[in-house]
Amino acid sequence: MKIAVINSGSSSLKFKLFEMPSGRVIINKLVEHIGEPNSSVKNHFEAIESLHVNFADIDAVGHRVVHGGEKFRNSVLIDDEVIEAIKDLIPLAPLHNPANLEGIKVIRHKAPDTVQIAVFDTAFHATLPKEAFVYALPYEMYEKNQIRRYGFHGTSHAYLLQEAAALLNKKVQETNIITLHLGNGASACAIKNGKSCDTSMGFTPLEGLVMGTRCGDIDPAIALFMQNELGLSADEVDNTLNKKSGLLGLCGENDVRNIERRSDERAKLALDIMVRRIQKYIGAYMIVLEEVDAVVFSGGIGENSSYVREKVMNNKILKNIKSLVIKTNEELQIINECLWVLKNRKITQA
Repeated sequence: MKIAVINSGSSSLKFKLFEMPSGRVIINKLVEHIGEPNSSVKNHFEAIESLHVNFADIDAVGHRVVHGGEKFRNSVLIDDEVIEAIKDLIPLAPLHNPANLEGIKVIRHKAPDTVQIAVFDTAFHATLPKEAFVYALPYEMYEKNQIRRYGFHGTSHAYLLQEAAALLNKKVQETNIITLHLGNGASACAIKNGKSCDTSMGFTPLEGLVMGTRCGDIDPAIALFMQNELGLSADEVDNTLNKKSGLLGLCGENDVRNIERRSDERAKLALDIMVRRIQKYIGAYMIVLEEVDAVVFSGGIGENSSYVREKVMNNKILKNIKSLVIKTNEELQIINECLWVLKNRKITQA
C-alpha cells in the first residue's frame, strides 16, 4: 500500500510518499516559493505537477489541515461536504485552510478516484473540557462567533503520546504526560489518561509559550495600547505580535543555537524568559493532571537543546519527574490517522 502525505502551505508544499506497512519513504520533496515574484511555480497545481507523481497509483493521500473547528474531532474521508466545511472554517485560519484546500482540489482534479483524508491539527484537542476551552468573554462570542481555545500541533502531540506510552510501558489510556513541542512555533499540552485536557495555544497559534517570533501570552490591552498610543494599525499589531516578537524581539534572532552561543545579557534574558514560561505551563499542568508520568521534550529546540531542557527541569519539584526526549514525526502520525480512517471505512462498508 502506498500512502502520500501532503502539507500544502500558502507558499510551499511538502510531499512524502510512504510504502506501508514498512513505513519506507519512497519520495520526499519540498516545493517552495509558490506564487512568489520571480518563482517558476505559479500555483499549487504547478507545484504538484513538478513532483512527477502518478496519484492514480497511490492508495490514499493524507492532507494536513490546520483548522477543523468544532466540527472535526477526528480525521475524515474527504468528500464534498468536508470540503465545504473546511471552506467555512477559513475565517478561523485565513492563511492556512485556503492553502490546504488547494492541495485537496488539485489531487481531486488529477486523480478523482484516489482516496483523500483530512487530518486536522486541532482534532487531538477536541477532548478539552469546556472549562479549558471557553474564554471569559461574553458567552455569545463563543456561541455565535466560535471564539474559543482550539489548540494546534495536534498531530505532534498525538504522536508523542503514543511514543511516550510505549517508552513508559503504559497503556495510552492510562498515560498522564506533559508534552512540549518546542520549535520556532511552540506549544505545551497536558494529556490525562491519553486525552488532551489542556493546551497552551488558543484561538490562534499566538497564545502560550514564547516562540521564535511570536510573543505568546501577553496582557491583551497591550495590543490596544499599540494601536491607540503608538499609532500602529491592526495589521501592524498583528505583524508585530506574530513576526517581530518572541526570541527575535527580545534579542534580535530566533535561532536558539545562535542565541545559546552568545554571552550578552539580552541573549541570556531571552532564554530565561522562554524557560520561565515553559516552567509556568508545566506547573499549571501538574495541578491539572495530579499525577505526571513524564515531561516530554520534542521539536527542533526540545530535541536538540540540552541547555533548554536542563534549564527547564532544574527545579526542586521538576527534578522528581521523569523527562523524555522524543523526535516528533507528524508525517508518520498522519499516516497512522489515514490507516485508522481506512480501517473504519472498511468496517462501515462491511
